[in-house]
Amino acid sequence: MAATNNVIRLLKSRKIPFEAYELPPQKLGALETARRLGVPPERVFKTIVVVREQGGKPILAVVPGTCAVDLKALATYLGEKKLRLPTQREAEQLTGLQAGGISALALLNRGFQVVVDESALHEPMFHVSGGQRGLNIRLPVQAFLALTNARTAAIGRPLAEGEDTEADTDF
Repeated sequence: MAATNNVIRLLKSRKIPFEAYELPPQKLGALETARRLGVPPERVFKTIVVVREQGGKPILAVVPGTCAVDLKALATYLGEKKLRLPTQREAEQLTGLQAGGISALALLNRGFQVVVDESALHEPMFHVSGGQRGLNIRLPVQAFLALTNARTAAIGRPLAEGEDTEADTDF
């Protein structure tokens, strides 16, 4: 079992079944995490911080490792005019978490709106960051949605041939 942190304590206190996996503490992308865990990459979801152009609290977009956030689809879904990806440093400042360890589970009750790609609904369990680099959590999708008050929408788009798979990973 991985080291205990606030996310693990929360899951235990709510009696949510989960498995924690320890990985190297450097920033790993979702695809590398899937490879190391031996699970399909579409089951390892990454949390991407998305900023509203008109101000307001950022959004946490949770998409499969095989996808990028479709900013236009997310903006349309949320009724926003325009959204953008922040720099890694900006994402870390906005969340207080290190890139590669940003997790909606670690940011509960901090006002972040969470939107999960609807593909998560195709499986009962998925993998997400445990709120620190090197910690991955496998838990029921429905428990994650309930804990984070997340909504689901078609916000992921398949990566294009040759597109940098880690360009928007975990921040």
